[in-house]
Amino acid sequence: MNKAQLKKLEADLWSAADKLRANSDLKSSEYATPVLGLIFLKFADNNYRRHEQAILAEYQQLQGTRREKPVSEIAIEKCGFYLPDHTRYDYLLNLPEEKDIAKALKEAMKAIEEYKPELEGVLPKDEYAALTRTDKTIPQQLLRTFADIPANATGDLFGQIYEYFLSEFARSEGQKGGEFFTPRSVVRLMVEIIEPHGGKVFDPACGSGGMFVQSAQFIEAHRNELKGADSGVYVCGQEKTQDTVKLAKMNLAVNGLRGEIKQANTYYEDPYDSFGAFDYVLANPPFNVDDVSLSSVEKDLRFNTYGIPRNKSKVKKADEGKEAVPNGNYLWISLFATSLKPQGRAALVMANSASDARHSEADIRKTLIEQNLIYAS
Repeated sequence: MNKAQLKKLEADLWSAADKLRANSDLKSSEYATPVLGLIFLKFADNNYRRHEQAILAEYQQLQGTRREKPVSEIAIEKCGFYLPDHTRYDYLLNLPEEKDIAKALKEAMKAIEEYKPELEGVLPKDEYAALTRTDKTIPQQLLRTFADIPANATGDLFGQIYEYFLSEFARSEGQKGGEFFTPRSVVRLMVEIIEPHGGKVFDPACGSGGMFVQSAQFIEAHRNELKGADSGVYVCGQEKTQDTVKLAKMNLAVNGLRGEIKQANTYYEDPYDSFGAFDYVLANPPFNVDDVSLSSVEKDLRFNTYGIPRNKSKVKKADEGKEAVPNGNYLWISLFATSLKPQGRAALVMANSASDARHSEADIRKTLIEQNLIYAS
């Protein structure tokens, strides 16, 4: 499929799905999760279909021998999923209209999680019933919509469709990509700059996990150049919003990535013990945050190694202990620097104002430059 065909497919799918949203009483943010769950389900089914013949052949070959295995175990070894019959896309697509399609989708998602524990509690379930409050046919219509995705579509194509839908949902909510989406072109540039291959990649504001997907695609594109070296990466992400954590976990699964995503507020929580732990950092953090508690970060090595942003005027005695960091940009920059191993590399997106901020932030910037930590900006 060429770029023009992909662009048309994305637009057609979005148009069809968005028309159905207009018939529901859900906001785009509520509608996103069940829709992305169906994109995930279609990918899982396509992936399983490609391996199905080999799975069944091995199952039959081992049946009755001492090496006999359940078909589910063989499937997980070969493609990372096991899909029982009632989870298959065509089965759900062809259920008669009088059936409770929302309930069938819920049961399918529960079964997929049962055989892939890292997705436990992640896939949408009750959300499909919510789609039916104003029109009971919406789940089945959505199944028909995504059935138009080619059966031979690869994980990369699904990743692009998945990210396209994320960006459109963000735009529908009046966001500029921000909370869970960074444009592919920006991420691709960042990945090409730091060239991640082999080791651990960290994104402490990971959103939907798009940085990780681009890292995997970079490795695949350059695999021949790496000449058999251990080029795989293990990704570690954290994100404060639970719904976005679920989207990120689905995105990792859609693209077959090794790693984990944890819910955490990065300013106050450090679930990976991140200081000096990572080979690569890729991140697009929230800009210009001004409500981070100073007392919570000023003694944290993740943030204070190169200095802490402070208000230029002295705080009043009555407000001691309640002071906030005036701007969080340099908290993030310090975190990225301290999370790296000695030879690690980071690429980040920051507000333009970070490059010429004054006072304590200028002192931090000077320290970073003097310690030769900045390669380009």
